[in-house]
Amino acid sequence: MANFGISIDYLYFDYNISSFKKTATKVLKMDYDGLLFAPIFYEESVSFLKEYKKKNTPIVMIDSNLPEIDGVAYIGQDSYQSGYLGGKLISYGIKNDSNVLILKITRNVESTSRTNVFLQRIKGFYAFFNDKQNLPKFNFTEISIKYDIENQLNINMFSGIDCVFIPNSRVYIVAKFIKENDLQGIRVVGYELLKQNLEYLNDGIIDFLIHQKPEEQGYMGINHLYKKVVLKETVTDLHHMQLEIIVQENYTATKL
Repeated sequence: MANFGISIDYLYFDYNISSFKKTATKVLKMDYDGLLFAPIFYEESVSFLKEYKKKNTPIVMIDSNLPEIDGVAYIGQDSYQSGYLGGKLISYGIKNDSNVLILKITRNVESTSRTNVFLQRIKGFYAFFNDKQNLPKFNFTEISIKYDIENQLNINMFSGIDCVFIPNSRVYIVAKFIKENDLQGIRVVGYELLKQNLEYLNDGIIDFLIHQKPEEQGYMGINHLYKKVVLKETVTDLHHMQLEIIVQENYTATKL
């Protein structure tokens, strides 16, 4: 981007609210012509963006959308629709009544305040089954675990379970448990093309991964700011990425 007279600074924080607030305070004291931001913690991200908007510089959000903040561009998936798609993938080809386990795997206590992506995916997931009255009966169980604590999963959680839906990227944790305990006949649907997820997809433990193309989101976000700030073009502030389904048969063609 230097050839176009543009420099990009990357500001990082540890995965906790305290670290995020320190970085956010630093950003608010700095002067930039635009901001590319991936919200993580919901309330803190809303507060930060409300303050940053006072600078009157363009803001682009990727990965997660915060509809409470007006006049901010968003590039990423429609979380509700991706959850709706997750429901369709769970139900695909199922002819008999089934028991579905929704495993909410959070990083730590602070992740309960995470952006609404997680909740929107689950909401969309249930909406699919509410809309499709001609399906067999699906019974749902929700369980929350913390991925950084050992031995959170147990065999009893999977008793009588036919399908598992994990509304984030930590599906590999469930796939590892299923493989180690030789649990058979469980359909597994989750998100993101992490290396661990692809390994279990290749093993046939994970059936479907929904990909949200994070690299493309970042590229499009910077391109959006370039057009708006440098070229002074009128650009659309809402761009939903196409939902991409990855299965064992097509994952090798997907760029990590």
